[in-house]
Amino acid sequence: MKTKDSAGSDRTSLYTQVTDRIIAKLEAGRLPWVQPWDSAKASAGLPRNAGTGRAYSGINVLILWATVIERGYGRQAWLTYKQSEALGGHVRRGEQGTTICYADRFTPKTEQARAAEQGDDARQVAFLKRFTVFNVDQCDGLPATLAGHIEPLATCEVIPHAEALIDATGADLRIGGDRAFYAPSADFIAVPPPQAYHHAIDWYRTAFHELGHWTGHASRLDRDLGSAVGESWYAREELVAEMTSAFICAELSIQPTVRHADYIGSWLEVLRNDPRAIFRAASQASKAADYLLAFRSADVATPGAGEPS
Repeated sequence: MKTKDSAGSDRTSLYTQVTDRIIAKLEAGRLPWVQPWDSAKASAGLPRNAGTGRAYSGINVLILWATVIERGYGRQAWLTYKQSEALGGHVRRGEQGTTICYADRFTPKTEQARAAEQGDDARQVAFLKRFTVFNVDQCDGLPATLAGHIEPLATCEVIPHAEALIDATGADLRIGGDRAFYAPSADFIAVPPPQAYHHAIDWYRTAFHELGHWTGHASRLDRDLGSAVGESWYAREELVAEMTSAFICAELSIQPTVRHADYIGSWLEVLRNDPRAIFRAASQASKAADYLLAFRSADVATPGAGEPS
């Protein structure tokens, strides 16, 4: 049984391990949310649980993307050891799993009783669970029809389902000018026309980046865009928007790319000063991506409680 101190140390260790890994990639000029998919066996897409089809989210997306690239796996599909057995397969002997995490808060029964007795609000306790998952390429005997394979889009000028998603959000998106930005006070997005980009598909990547900012408005996910100031806040918000765009593009089978490589220095400073910053940014980006993708239909799947995502 873990003590309170050992549990806290375990959380700190995981935050530091993941952050150090991402810092190393940024220092090498590589962005973990924009992997070199053109040289990868797997197509760009969100990693999913192969059994349920649910997409992983937050920091787990970056962890699993990195593993797919580093080990050359051909699919974005993952299972726990027990899940592989439940599906009639098994993890091959000697295969190395990948550690992902599930963070949440709970209220101990003793705290509930204390709060009820004293008339106070019950205090919640944070916890962080580690899970080990395996790519389906590490398994034998699994059904051939598991989730996790996404065909990349062919290059084209207009992407109808991306257009439909942008329109469905109802965002005030104004096309024109030579600069892309989101104006929180007036709540509108400005994006240059598609012909201003070397590749038309970059227009969609830019639009989803700005829509990532748009989700932070007080009437939506409320990231306090109107009152926050300072270079650190700006770098953090750009990090959220960059990953939001990458997550949405991956879900829509559009190869993610980087829009603001010049922010790497400021992102490094943020991550070096706060090992939990990338966890928070990835979590906020997943919430933003989920918020936007929900406009596609009313039955968009969300991760189940207690399952790492």
